Amino acid sequence: MASLSLRLAATMPSVGPGKTMSVMSTTESGGCSGGREAGVRHLVQNGHFSVPAAVQVTRSAMSSIPVSGSSSTSPLRAVSSKISAEMSTAPSTEEPELETDPIVLWNRYVNWLYQDKDLGLYLDVSRIGFSDEFYEAMLPRFEDAFKHMKELEGGSIANPDEGRMVGHYWLRKPEIAPTPYLQKLILDTFDRVQKFADDVISAKIKPPPTPVGRFTQVLSVGIGGSALGPQFVAEALAPDNPPLKLRFIDNTDPAGIDHQIAQLGPELSSTLVLVISKSGGTPETRNGLLEVQKAFRDAGLDFSKQGVAITQEGSLLDNTAKIEGWLARFPMFDWVGGRTSEMSAVGLLPAALQGIDIRGMLDGAAIMDESTRNTTVKQNPAALLALCWYWATGGVGAKDMVVLPYKDSLLLFSRYLQQLVMESLGKEFDLDGNKVNQGISVYGNKGSTDQHAYIQQLREGVPNFFATFIEVLRDRPPGHDWELEPGVTCGDYLFGMLQGTRAALYQNKRQSITLTVEEVDPRTVGAMVALYERAVGLYASIVNINAYHQPGANGLLCGALFHCNGLVSLLLAQIMPQFCVLKCLNLVSL
Repeated sequence: MASLSLRLAATMPSVGPGKTMSVMSTTESGGCSGGREAGVRHLVQNGHFSVPAAVQVTRSAMSSIPVSGSSSTSPLRAVSSKISAEMSTAPSTEEPELETDPIVLWNRYVNWLYQDKDLGLYLDVSRIGFSDEFYEAMLPRFEDAFKHMKELEGGSIANPDEGRMVGHYWLRKPEIAPTPYLQKLILDTFDRVQKFADDVISAKIKPPPTPVGRFTQVLSVGIGGSALGPQFVAEALAPDNPPLKLRFIDNTDPAGIDHQIAQLGPELSSTLVLVISKSGGTPETRNGLLEVQKAFRDAGLDFSKQGVAITQEGSLLDNTAKIEGWLARFPMFDWVGGRTSEMSAVGLLPAALQGIDIRGMLDGAAIMDESTRNTTVKQNPAALLALCWYWATGGVGAKDMVVLPYKDSLLLFSRYLQQLVMESLGKEFDLDGNKVNQGISVYGNKGSTDQHAYIQQLREGVPNFFATFIEVLRDRPPGHDWELEPGVTCGDYLFGMLQGTRAALYQNKRQSITLTVEEVDPRTVGAMVALYERAVGLYASIVNINAYHQPGANGLLCGALFHCNGLVSLLLAQIMPQFCVLKCLNLVSL
């Protein structure tokens, strides 16, 4: 691996004629042969930098400071979208030029860096160009948002349209739930999830007689938050050889369902099927369940001996599982939405069945929750994200959020955030009934794949976005790294591509946020989920919308095709009758 000092020299900006910021020699750095994280530790242990400064220099700050002589001087496009009358007094988000002076940008970085030493997590917002005046003007909004968040955690009706509490924060700290009954319910559910997973893995719970005598596969049937969270966590944290392999049916596409069942082959007899639906009436999940049950019947298997329901008590699915004697049932709570359900049985059971440390996930989320309860914006990472989102989008979604994790295992984080952010913030009306059409569009890929996909447009095309880079300090477990060529590892290339992409975007006046974590482990993943859950809630408060319902999704028309006497009739229905629109349709001959 290249020495840390060489990396510092490569990314260090010029600060004046014949001057550079001081860096230590290669000898002083000790070569940093243990990896970038070891190099940071060496700097700290030997007194060269404080913890934040070490992180700033090595992996976050200097790479996106433009080199001396940059010609980027034209002003950024001002956000010109009109906002509602209620928001007309909001702080101005007309964008000044991004800072190009290296010393000023360095000081800005130091001033705004958020770090959590316990989690090994750092948030750099210095490349979002908000001013101190904007920050000060936003503080009253955040005071109100913090007040509303405290009331939400205390059990107030935070989802007024549906008359519901919002309690996903209670899942990782049950003692703050508003009643002893809820506290016990949360604790008991976690214990049941962990015990069930342990018993399945140890073969105390077995399928009907099979050659292997134990469950070997998990097939999860669900959609939306019932699938995206578990998929993300599986991709991020599952070991290379998990005790049970996890597959998903998350659509009503017959070919996709057939493919997943075919991939199981003879292992269908040793497959545990999780059916996840809050109401039990979601069409895609219902259809997937019926298709899987048919596959079991065709194979001469008893589905009830291998089926597990995760649903709201008393739902159609819950009653079906109870009557048919399914293997197990776990609760979904009406105060936890699908997109914030990863820390409930919805996400914890699939993770535990793969041998993932779910207690670690909850602990990481709880630590982040505590950090994001801080009512000082600069010391609250979720508030910093919400502040940046408001600035970058004009408070009206004028720009998209591009999520760029430079780690293969975090690829699905962009899809997870896509639902969390867009379903929470994409609202037609605010809490006062004003038509506002709020939202932030989210998309992303992974680095460095993105450099061979759409970075060209991000760098030179329409500047209608802000980027979120996610950086991971540890490439491989300690002792497993090796050099492709003298002094250079595969991870060094990835590091360089992140730094180069971020610098190139900044030099062309594209704003970005950088979230840095030391490694991808259960605590980190739990913390990342909790961070963005809180950021969404705070942002919703400062733009005065309900983040916890989804009337547009509930009101979508659901199409069903029925073949009868050679004809296909398209029957339209809606989940919410008040949005129902009836039409006469011509039948189309096949």
